[in-house]
Amino acid sequence: MKKRVLFMLLTGLSAMFLFTNCSKDDKVIAADASTVELTKSANIVAFDLAMETELSEEGLDDLMLCAYNCLNSLPTETLSLEEVQALTFVREEELLAHDVYQTMYALYPIPAFNFISNSESLHAYAMKVLLDKYSLPDPAADHQPGVFTNPAIQQLYTDLVAFGSQSIGNALTVGATVEDYDIADIIQHTGSNVDNQDLIYAFGQLHKGSRNHMRAFNAHLVFRNITYTPQYITQEMFDAIIGSGWEIGQGFCICQCTASNSAAANITE
Repeated sequence: MKKRVLFMLLTGLSAMFLFTNCSKDDKVIAADASTVELTKSANIVAFDLAMETELSEEGLDDLMLCAYNCLNSLPTETLSLEEVQALTFVREEELLAHDVYQTMYALYPIPAFNFISNSESLHAYAMKVLLDKYSLPDPAADHQPGVFTNPAIQQLYTDLVAFGSQSIGNALTVGATVEDYDIADIIQHTGSNVDNQDLIYAFGQLHKGSRNHMRAFNAHLVFRNITYTPQYITQEMFDAIIGSGWEIGQGFCICQCTASNSAAANITE
């Protein structure tokens, strides 16, 4: 139902923009400015509604159960050193995103921070499922908000929170920065020595989620006339992400989750 309402909203806005026609130059300029603002607002509504729908259809607990069943249904294969390192690092990296967004949400109650932090909880849990599956130690076994065992992640958290606390614009820039960092890191951690089906599938879901989160944060930044310049991924990749629509995909709740070649390709693009 929410998706139908969203489609009708965007269709109605598109029709209104198409038939806006003023005879005087000043009216044309005013109409163009109004159109731009309405488009910005529509993008925020669309992305916020997409996030709410994604996290409310099954509920976070049910999504975590899906992740557990999905990843444990895939073969248990020998881990490479790179795979062990990737799981260990990304586990805390996802918790970093969650903790940063919760801190920003407490300062600036924008729904996107809360929705996306819930998504990061799911991603962090998926990494824990895989660590447990392979009997690997969990670096976040006794995790406290804002406290990390990896010094690089700890420093990044401190820097991001300090910058984001200064203004709402900075906070949203922090959101885009975290997703920028996550996308680059997942690509880096999924090279030729990461080929286990369960890891490929999980990282594919995290990568898709980060692309969606980037779109959402960018929509909020654009609404406030703030331009985000990518720091970790290329400008070309960033433009391709924000220039495309919200991705749905299979998710963890598709029981026949398999690591296809296309899933691996999506990570390394």
